[in-house]
Amino acid sequence: PIEVEKAQGAYLHTTDGRKILDAVASWWVNPHGHSNPYIAKKVYEQMLELEHVIFAGFTHEPAVLLGERLLAATQTGHSRVFYADNGSTAVEVALKMALQYYHNQGEKKVKFIAFNDAFHGDTFGAMAVSGEGVFTHAFADMLISIDRIPVPTPGKEQESLNALQSILEKGETAAFIFEPLIQGAAGMIMYEADVLDKMIALCKANNVLTIADEVMTGFGRTGKMFATHYLENQPDIACYSKCLTGGALPMSATTASDEIFQAFWADDKMKTLMHGHSFTANPVGCAAALASLDLTESEETHQQWVMISEKHKAFIEEMKVHPRIEKARTLGTIMAIEIKTEEQTGYLNNLRDKLYDYFLERDILLRPLGNIVYILPPYCISEEDLDRTYEVIKSALRDIQ
Repeated sequence: PIEVEKAQGAYLHTTDGRKILDAVASWWVNPHGHSNPYIAKKVYEQMLELEHVIFAGFTHEPAVLLGERLLAATQTGHSRVFYADNGSTAVEVALKMALQYYHNQGEKKVKFIAFNDAFHGDTFGAMAVSGEGVFTHAFADMLISIDRIPVPTPGKEQESLNALQSILEKGETAAFIFEPLIQGAAGMIMYEADVLDKMIALCKANNVLTIADEVMTGFGRTGKMFATHYLENQPDIACYSKCLTGGALPMSATTASDEIFQAFWADDKMKTLMHGHSFTANPVGCAAALASLDLTESEETHQQWVMISEKHKAFIEEMKVHPRIEKARTLGTIMAIEIKTEEQTGYLNNLRDKLYDYFLERDILLRPLGNIVYILPPYCISEEDLDRTYEVIKSALRDIQ
Protein backbone atom coordinates (compact mmCIF):
# COMPACT_ATOMS: atom_id res chain seq x y z
CA PRO A 1 0.00 0.00 0.00
CA ILE A 2 1.06 3.55 -0.70
CA GLU A 3 1.41 5.53 2.52
CA VAL A 4 -0.34 8.90 2.44
CA GLU A 5 0.83 11.43 5.04
CA LYS A 6 -1.48 14.30 4.11
CA ALA A 7 -3.97 15.38 1.48
CA GLN A 8 -5.22 18.72 0.27
CA GLY A 9 -7.87 19.53 -2.32
CA ALA A 10 -7.70 17.02 -5.16
CA TYR A 11 -4.23 15.74 -4.21
CA LEU A 12 -2.77 13.01 -2.00
CA HIS A 13 0.76 13.56 -0.65
CA THR A 14 2.75 10.42 0.10
CA THR A 15 5.59 9.81 2.56
CA ASP A 16 8.02 9.34 -0.34
CA GLY A 17 7.27 12.80 -1.75
CA ARG A 18 4.74 11.99 -4.47
CA LYS A 19 1.72 14.14 -5.27
CA ILE A 20 -1.13 11.97 -6.63
CA LEU A 21 -4.28 13.36 -8.22
CA ASP A 22 -7.30 11.70 -6.60
CA ALA A 23 -9.56 11.47 -9.66
CA VAL A 24 -12.06 9.13 -7.95
CA ALA A 25 -12.55 11.21 -4.78
CA SER A 26 -11.30 8.28 -2.67
CA TRP A 27 -14.12 5.85 -3.45
CA TRP A 28 -16.48 8.72 -4.22
CA VAL A 29 -16.66 10.16 -0.69
CA ASN A 30 -14.71 13.45 -0.97
CA PRO A 31 -16.86 15.82 -3.05
CA HIS A 32 -15.04 18.96 -1.87
CA GLY A 33 -11.55 17.51 -1.88
CA HIS A 34 -9.39 16.57 1.06
CA SER A 35 -8.84 18.45 4.33
CA ASN A 36 -11.44 21.06 3.50
CA PRO A 37 -10.85 23.91 5.98
CA TYR A 38 -14.54 24.85 6.29
CA ILE A 39 -15.58 21.30 7.21
CA ALA A 40 -12.58 20.98 9.54
CA LYS A 41 -13.54 24.21 11.33
CA LYS A 42 -17.13 23.05 11.88
CA VAL A 43 -15.97 19.64 13.12
CA TYR A 44 -13.52 21.30 15.55
CA GLU A 45 -16.21 23.63 16.91
CA GLN A 46 -18.60 20.73 17.42
CA MET A 47 -15.94 18.64 19.20
CA LEU A 48 -15.63 21.38 21.81
CA GLU A 49 -19.39 21.37 22.47
CA LEU A 50 -20.61 17.76 22.21
CA GLU A 51 -18.72 14.84 20.70
CA HIS A 52 -21.37 12.15 21.23
CA VAL A 53 -24.48 11.32 23.19
CA ILE A 54 -26.75 8.28 23.16
CA PHE A 55 -29.53 8.85 20.61
CA ALA A 56 -32.18 6.96 22.58
CA GLY A 57 -34.24 9.19 24.83
CA PHE A 58 -31.91 12.08 23.95
CA THR A 59 -31.46 14.35 20.93
CA HIS A 60 -29.27 17.29 19.93
CA GLU A 61 -29.35 20.25 17.58
CA PRO A 62 -26.92 19.00 14.87
CA ALA A 63 -29.05 15.88 14.28
CA VAL A 64 -32.27 17.89 14.09
CA LEU A 65 -30.80 20.51 11.76
CA LEU A 66 -29.28 17.88 9.49
CA GLY A 67 -32.54 15.95 9.32
CA GLU A 68 -34.48 19.07 8.39
CA ARG A 69 -31.98 20.15 5.76
CA LEU A 70 -31.57 16.70 4.26
CA LEU A 71 -35.32 16.15 3.94
CA ALA A 72 -35.71 19.57 2.32
CA ALA A 73 -32.81 18.99 -0.10
CA THR A 74 -33.86 15.51 -1.24
CA GLN A 75 -37.37 16.67 -2.27
CA THR A 76 -38.74 13.14 -1.93
CA GLY A 77 -41.62 14.13 0.33
CA HIS A 78 -40.12 12.07 3.14
CA SER A 79 -40.55 13.20 6.74
CA ARG A 80 -38.38 10.79 8.76
CA VAL A 81 -34.64 10.11 9.04
CA PHE A 82 -32.74 7.14 10.48
CA TYR A 83 -29.02 7.76 11.02
CA ALA A 84 -26.38 5.05 10.71
CA ASP A 85 -22.72 4.95 9.74
CA ASN A 86 -22.19 3.80 6.12
CA GLY A 87 -23.95 2.97 2.88
CA SER A 88 -24.31 -0.75 3.59
CA THR A 89 -26.06 -0.14 6.90
CA ALA A 90 -28.25 2.55 5.33
CA VAL A 91 -29.44 -0.12 2.89
CA GLU A 92 -29.77 -2.72 5.64
CA VAL A 93 -32.05 -0.35 7.58
CA ALA A 94 -34.11 0.31 4.46
CA LEU A 95 -34.64 -3.41 3.82
CA LYS A 96 -35.69 -4.03 7.40
CA MET A 97 -38.06 -1.06 7.26
CA ALA A 98 -39.70 -2.47 4.13
CA LEU A 99 -40.11 -6.00 5.50
CA GLN A 100 -41.41 -4.88 8.87
CA TYR A 101 -43.74 -2.31 7.29
CA TYR A 102 -45.84 -5.20 5.98
CA HIS A 103 -45.23 -7.46 8.99
CA ASN A 104 -46.61 -4.79 11.32
CA GLN A 105 -49.79 -4.69 9.25
CA GLY A 106 -50.25 -8.44 9.23
CA GLU A 107 -49.15 -8.90 5.61
CA LYS A 108 -46.58 -11.47 4.54
CA LYS A 109 -44.34 -9.93 1.92
CA VAL A 110 -40.83 -11.24 2.23
CA LYS A 111 -39.12 -10.83 -1.15
CA PHE A 112 -37.19 -8.06 -2.87
CA ILE A 113 -36.70 -7.16 -6.52
CA ALA A 114 -33.31 -5.85 -7.61
CA PHE A 115 -31.41 -5.25 -10.83
CA ASN A 116 -28.88 -7.70 -12.21
CA ASP A 117 -25.31 -6.65 -11.37
CA ALA A 118 -26.50 -4.19 -8.71
CA PHE A 119 -24.26 -3.34 -5.77
CA HIS A 120 -25.85 -2.20 -2.51
CA GLY A 121 -23.21 -3.02 0.09
CA ASP A 122 -21.32 -5.66 2.02
CA THR A 123 -23.62 -6.53 4.93
CA PHE A 124 -25.81 -9.62 4.45
CA GLY A 125 -29.04 -7.95 3.40
CA ALA A 126 -27.18 -5.53 1.14
CA MET A 127 -25.23 -8.40 -0.41
CA ALA A 128 -28.45 -10.31 -1.05
CA VAL A 129 -29.99 -7.50 -3.11
CA SER A 130 -26.72 -7.00 -4.98
CA GLY A 131 -25.94 -8.93 -8.12
CA GLU A 132 -24.56 -12.46 -7.98
CA GLY A 133 -20.82 -12.33 -8.54
CA VAL A 134 -17.39 -11.65 -7.14
CA PHE A 135 -18.61 -9.71 -4.10
CA THR A 136 -21.13 -12.31 -2.93
CA HIS A 137 -20.13 -15.75 -4.26
CA ALA A 138 -18.64 -17.02 -0.97
CA PHE A 139 -21.93 -16.33 0.82
CA ALA A 140 -24.41 -17.31 -1.89
CA ASP A 141 -25.93 -20.20 0.11
CA MET A 142 -26.61 -17.94 3.10
CA LEU A 143 -28.38 -15.04 1.37
CA ILE A 144 -32.12 -14.46 1.21
CA SER A 145 -33.84 -15.19 -2.09
CA ILE A 146 -34.10 -12.23 -4.48
CA ASP A 147 -35.96 -11.73 -7.75
CA ARG A 148 -33.62 -10.05 -10.21
CA ILE A 149 -34.53 -8.24 -13.41
CA PRO A 150 -32.49 -6.86 -16.32
CA VAL A 151 -31.19 -3.32 -16.08
CA PRO A 152 -33.30 -1.13 -18.43
CA THR A 153 -30.35 0.12 -20.49
CA PRO A 154 -31.20 1.69 -23.86
CA GLY A 155 -32.96 -0.92 -25.99
CA LYS A 156 -33.80 -3.20 -23.04
CA GLU A 157 -36.43 -1.02 -21.37
CA GLN A 158 -39.44 -3.14 -22.30
CA GLU A 159 -37.70 -6.38 -21.37
CA SER A 160 -37.02 -4.97 -17.92
CA LEU A 161 -40.54 -3.59 -17.50
CA ASN A 162 -42.06 -6.93 -18.51
CA ALA A 163 -39.87 -8.81 -16.04
CA LEU A 164 -40.85 -6.43 -13.26
CA GLN A 165 -44.56 -6.72 -14.03
CA SER A 166 -44.38 -10.51 -14.08
CA ILE A 167 -42.81 -10.65 -10.61
CA LEU A 168 -45.13 -8.01 -9.12
CA GLU A 169 -48.17 -10.04 -10.14
CA LYS A 170 -47.13 -12.84 -7.74
CA GLY A 171 -47.88 -10.55 -4.76
CA GLU A 172 -44.87 -11.66 -2.70
CA THR A 173 -42.69 -8.56 -3.05
CA ALA A 174 -42.03 -6.14 -0.19
CA ALA A 175 -39.85 -3.69 -2.13
CA PHE A 176 -37.96 -2.95 -5.32
CA ILE A 177 -34.48 -1.52 -4.64
CA PHE A 178 -32.42 0.30 -7.25
CA GLU A 179 -29.44 2.57 -7.84
CA PRO A 180 -31.16 5.46 -9.63
CA LEU A 181 -29.88 6.06 -13.19
CA ILE A 182 -26.34 4.72 -12.59
CA GLN A 183 -25.09 1.37 -11.32
CA GLY A 184 -21.73 2.23 -9.78
CA ALA A 185 -19.73 -0.92 -9.05
CA ALA A 186 -21.28 -2.67 -12.08
CA GLY A 187 -19.22 -0.33 -14.26
CA MET A 188 -21.11 2.97 -14.18
CA ILE A 189 -23.95 1.39 -16.17
CA MET A 190 -26.49 4.09 -17.06
CA TYR A 191 -30.19 4.06 -17.90
CA GLU A 192 -32.87 6.70 -18.42
CA ALA A 193 -35.15 8.35 -15.87
CA ASP A 194 -38.38 7.79 -17.81
CA VAL A 195 -38.16 3.99 -17.58
CA LEU A 196 -37.39 4.16 -13.84
CA ASP A 197 -40.45 6.40 -13.42
CA LYS A 198 -42.56 3.70 -15.07
CA MET A 199 -41.08 1.03 -12.79
CA ILE A 200 -41.83 3.02 -9.64
CA ALA A 201 -45.38 3.61 -10.90
CA LEU A 202 -45.81 -0.15 -11.47
CA CYS A 203 -44.67 -0.84 -7.91
CA LYS A 204 -47.05 1.73 -6.47
CA ALA A 205 -49.93 0.22 -8.45
CA ASN A 206 -49.10 -3.20 -6.97
CA ASN A 207 -48.66 -2.06 -3.35
CA VAL A 208 -44.89 -2.62 -3.43
CA LEU A 209 -42.46 -0.21 -1.78
CA THR A 210 -39.53 1.33 -3.63
CA ILE A 211 -36.05 2.01 -2.24
CA ALA A 212 -33.62 4.40 -3.92
CA ASP A 213 -29.99 3.69 -3.09
CA GLU A 214 -28.47 7.17 -3.54
CA VAL A 215 -25.28 6.30 -1.67
CA MET A 216 -23.15 6.93 -4.76
CA THR A 217 -25.45 9.14 -6.87
CA GLY A 218 -26.37 11.68 -4.20
CA PHE A 219 -25.12 15.21 -3.57
CA GLY A 220 -24.56 16.35 -7.14
CA ARG A 221 -22.85 13.38 -8.76
CA THR A 222 -25.41 13.13 -11.58
CA GLY A 223 -25.51 16.87 -12.28
CA LYS A 224 -28.53 17.41 -10.03
CA MET A 225 -28.49 17.42 -6.25
CA PHE A 226 -29.90 13.87 -6.24
CA ALA A 227 -30.54 11.37 -9.02
CA THR A 228 -34.18 11.13 -7.92
CA HIS A 229 -34.58 14.77 -8.97
CA TYR A 230 -34.75 13.46 -12.54
CA LEU A 231 -37.89 11.51 -11.62
CA GLU A 232 -41.58 12.33 -11.43
CA ASN A 233 -42.32 9.43 -9.08
CA GLN A 234 -40.40 9.40 -5.80
CA PRO A 235 -39.29 6.38 -3.76
CA ASP A 236 -40.84 5.41 -0.41
CA ILE A 237 -37.41 4.98 1.21
CA ALA A 238 -33.98 6.38 0.26
CA CYS A 239 -30.40 5.75 1.38
CA TYR A 240 -27.57 8.30 1.57
CA SER A 241 -23.90 8.13 2.57
CA LYS A 242 -20.49 8.65 0.87
CA CYS A 243 -20.60 12.41 0.09
CA LEU A 244 -22.89 13.09 3.08
CA THR A 245 -20.11 14.34 5.37
CA GLY A 246 -17.75 15.52 2.65
CA GLY A 247 -15.55 12.48 3.34
CA ALA A 248 -14.73 13.71 6.85
CA LEU A 249 -16.48 11.05 8.95
CA PRO A 250 -18.42 7.79 8.48
CA MET A 251 -22.15 8.48 8.43
CA SER A 252 -25.33 7.57 6.58
CA ALA A 253 -29.01 8.37 6.55
CA THR A 254 -32.07 6.37 5.54
CA THR A 255 -35.12 8.53 4.94
CA ALA A 256 -38.74 7.38 4.75
CA SER A 257 -42.22 8.69 4.06
CA ASP A 258 -44.64 9.31 6.90
CA GLU A 259 -46.70 6.36 5.65
CA ILE A 260 -43.76 4.06 6.39
CA PHE A 261 -43.25 5.61 9.81
CA GLN A 262 -46.89 5.23 10.83
CA ALA A 263 -46.66 1.44 10.49
CA PHE A 264 -44.16 1.48 13.38
CA TRP A 265 -45.85 4.17 15.53
CA ALA A 266 -47.79 2.15 18.10
CA ASP A 267 -48.14 1.31 21.78
CA ASP A 268 -47.22 -2.26 20.88
CA LYS A 269 -43.45 -2.42 21.40
CA MET A 270 -43.22 -5.40 19.07
CA LYS A 271 -43.86 -2.97 16.21
CA THR A 272 -40.66 -1.06 17.00
CA LEU A 273 -37.87 -1.04 14.42
CA MET A 274 -35.37 -2.87 16.60
CA HIS A 275 -32.29 -1.48 14.93
CA GLY A 276 -29.72 0.81 16.50
CA HIS A 277 -26.09 1.87 16.27
CA SER A 278 -23.85 3.11 19.07
CA PHE A 279 -22.82 6.08 16.96
CA THR A 280 -26.25 6.88 15.51
CA ALA A 281 -26.61 10.63 14.89
CA ASN A 282 -23.07 11.31 16.09
CA PRO A 283 -22.99 15.11 16.59
CA VAL A 284 -19.55 15.52 15.00
CA GLY A 285 -20.66 13.58 11.95
CA CYS A 286 -23.81 15.71 11.77
CA ALA A 287 -21.69 18.88 11.96
CA ALA A 288 -19.50 17.63 9.11
CA ALA A 289 -22.58 16.80 7.05
CA LEU A 290 -24.11 20.24 7.65
CA ALA A 291 -20.84 21.89 6.58
CA SER A 292 -20.66 19.67 3.49
CA LEU A 293 -24.25 20.63 2.60
CA ASP A 294 -23.29 24.31 2.86
CA LEU A 295 -20.55 23.72 0.30
CA THR A 296 -22.64 21.44 -1.92
CA GLU A 297 -25.44 23.99 -2.16
CA SER A 298 -23.07 26.86 -2.99
CA GLU A 299 -23.01 28.56 -6.39
CA GLU A 300 -19.30 27.80 -6.73
CA THR A 301 -19.92 24.06 -6.42
CA HIS A 302 -22.80 24.17 -8.90
CA GLN A 303 -20.52 25.94 -11.39
CA GLN A 304 -17.98 23.15 -10.93
CA TRP A 305 -20.67 20.56 -11.67
CA VAL A 306 -21.33 22.30 -14.98
CA MET A 307 -17.64 22.58 -15.82
CA ILE A 308 -16.92 18.91 -15.09
CA SER A 309 -20.05 17.79 -16.95
CA GLU A 310 -19.24 19.79 -20.07
CA LYS A 311 -15.64 18.59 -20.18
CA HIS A 312 -16.74 14.97 -19.70
CA LYS A 313 -19.20 15.34 -22.60
CA ALA A 314 -16.48 16.65 -24.90
CA PHE A 315 -14.12 13.83 -23.94
CA ILE A 316 -16.85 11.22 -24.42
CA GLU A 317 -17.50 12.44 -27.97
CA GLU A 318 -13.84 11.87 -28.71
CA MET A 319 -13.88 8.42 -27.09
CA LYS A 320 -16.99 7.25 -28.96
CA VAL A 321 -15.01 7.05 -32.19
CA HIS A 322 -11.81 5.66 -30.65
CA PRO A 323 -11.02 2.22 -32.13
CA ARG A 324 -10.35 0.67 -28.71
CA ILE A 325 -13.54 1.86 -27.05
CA GLU A 326 -16.64 -0.35 -26.96
CA LYS A 327 -18.91 2.15 -25.20
CA ALA A 328 -18.59 5.61 -23.67
CA ARG A 329 -21.07 7.29 -21.36
CA THR A 330 -21.42 10.21 -18.99
CA LEU A 331 -23.94 11.81 -16.65
CA GLY A 332 -23.16 14.87 -14.58
CA THR A 333 -19.72 14.52 -13.00
CA ILE A 334 -19.47 10.78 -13.78
CA MET A 335 -17.72 9.55 -16.93
CA ALA A 336 -16.97 5.97 -18.01
CA ILE A 337 -15.41 4.29 -21.03
CA GLU A 338 -15.53 0.57 -21.77
CA ILE A 339 -12.36 -0.75 -23.38
CA LYS A 340 -12.62 -3.55 -25.93
CA THR A 341 -11.15 -6.78 -24.57
CA GLU A 342 -10.88 -10.42 -25.61
CA GLU A 343 -11.28 -11.51 -21.99
CA GLN A 344 -14.59 -11.84 -20.24
CA THR A 345 -15.65 -8.40 -19.11
CA GLY A 346 -16.18 -7.71 -15.44
CA TYR A 347 -14.53 -6.66 -12.21
CA LEU A 348 -11.74 -9.27 -12.44
CA ASN A 349 -10.68 -8.51 -16.01
CA ASN A 350 -6.86 -8.48 -16.02
CA LEU A 351 -6.76 -5.20 -17.92
CA ARG A 352 -7.77 -3.53 -14.66
CA ASP A 353 -4.41 -4.08 -12.92
CA LYS A 354 -2.38 -2.93 -15.91
CA LEU A 355 -4.41 0.26 -16.17
CA TYR A 356 -4.37 0.94 -12.43
CA ASP A 357 -0.58 0.64 -12.30
CA TYR A 358 -0.17 2.73 -15.45
CA PHE A 359 -2.21 5.58 -14.01
CA LEU A 360 -0.47 5.48 -10.63
CA GLU A 361 2.96 5.56 -12.28
CA ARG A 362 1.81 8.89 -13.73
CA ASP A 363 0.55 10.10 -10.35
CA ILE A 364 -3.17 9.77 -11.05
CA LEU A 365 -5.47 7.65 -8.92
CA LEU A 366 -8.05 5.91 -11.10
CA ARG A 367 -9.53 2.55 -10.10
CA PRO A 368 -10.86 0.80 -13.23
CA LEU A 369 -13.81 -1.56 -12.81
CA GLY A 370 -12.33 -4.39 -14.86
CA ASN A 371 -12.08 -3.06 -18.41
CA ILE A 372 -14.12 0.05 -17.55
CA VAL A 373 -12.25 3.25 -16.75
CA TYR A 374 -14.24 5.92 -14.98
CA ILE A 375 -13.63 9.39 -13.60
CA LEU A 376 -15.63 10.53 -10.59
CA PRO A 377 -13.62 13.50 -9.34
CA PRO A 378 -13.88 15.83 -6.37
CA TYR A 379 -15.77 18.99 -7.35
CA CYS A 380 -12.71 21.12 -6.59
CA ILE A 381 -10.74 19.57 -9.47
CA SER A 382 -9.33 22.08 -11.96
CA GLU A 383 -9.84 22.07 -15.71
CA GLU A 384 -6.10 21.50 -16.10
CA ASP A 385 -6.18 18.40 -13.89
CA LEU A 386 -9.17 17.02 -15.78
CA ASP A 387 -7.35 17.57 -19.08
CA ARG A 388 -4.27 15.80 -17.71
CA THR A 389 -6.43 12.86 -16.64
CA TYR A 390 -8.01 12.61 -20.09
CA GLU A 391 -4.58 12.68 -21.73
CA VAL A 392 -3.24 9.92 -19.50
CA ILE A 393 -6.29 7.77 -20.34
CA LYS A 394 -5.65 8.32 -24.04
CA SER A 395 -1.98 7.40 -23.67
CA ALA A 396 -3.00 4.24 -21.79
CA LEU A 397 -5.24 3.24 -24.69
CA ARG A 398 -2.19 3.59 -26.93
CA ASP A 399 0.38 1.91 -24.70
CA ILE A 400 -1.51 -0.95 -22.97
CA GLN A 401 -2.73 -3.97 -24.92
